[in-house]
Amino acid sequence: MEAAAPLLCLAAAVLVWGVLWVWGEAMFFAPTILGLARLRHQLFLLCFSAGNYYNQGEIRKKELLQSCDVLGIPPSNVMIIENRDFPDDPDVHWDPERAGDVLLQHVEANGIKLVVTFDEGGVSGHSNHVALNAAVRTLHAEGKLPKGCSVLTLQSVNLLRKYLCLLDLPCSLLLARDALFVLTQLEAAQAQRAMSRHRSQLFWFRRLYVLFSRYMRINSLNFL
Repeated sequence: MEAAAPLLCLAAAVLVWGVLWVWGEAMFFAPTILGLARLRHQLFLLCFSAGNYYNQGEIRKKELLQSCDVLGIPPSNVMIIENRDFPDDPDVHWDPERAGDVLLQHVEANGIKLVVTFDEGGVSGHSNHVALNAAVRTLHAEGKLPKGCSVLTLQSVNLLRKYLCLLDLPCSLLLARDALFVLTQLEAAQAQRAMSRHRSQLFWFRRLYVLFSRYMRINSLNFL
């Protein structure tokens, strides 16, 4: 379900970026990715970390590509940044200006018309999610994004709503937002298959997340 007609005319190429962990494309953005794919947009994914905190970087890169394949993003459209400026470390704060420079290079190189990222809350409040939002906000505010390039940010919700799954739909419909994606039953199963490709990270508590998190079924977003 799409509740925002502007998405229909925004883009032929969409960059879904700002994935801190290499399961974030399925864990947070699956409804948006599958919703935009349903509208026949070309999708790109820019991942700012290979997820090497536990020296599993090579495994997790393969898992990311497998997950993206399930979501309909080909390997040629997946870009993984391996840069000392963006380590997979929750205690290291990424530089928003540097992140913005990297993003802008990819936006210009691929003719991106819509960027999707976290909002100021970063969904989980993670400092690097917030840094990515700050980076794109700065680019937007300073007019550095190419003409015609728009930005959508994924709404953060409180802990109760986060784990209501589809029961959060009435709130999502009633509260202000610019775009809303809700997965069908078949698409929800597709999102779960994508998440299952991240086998190295599927601990018991993440399996519960897959079952109960609204972000596996619902994305509400706002334009900058």
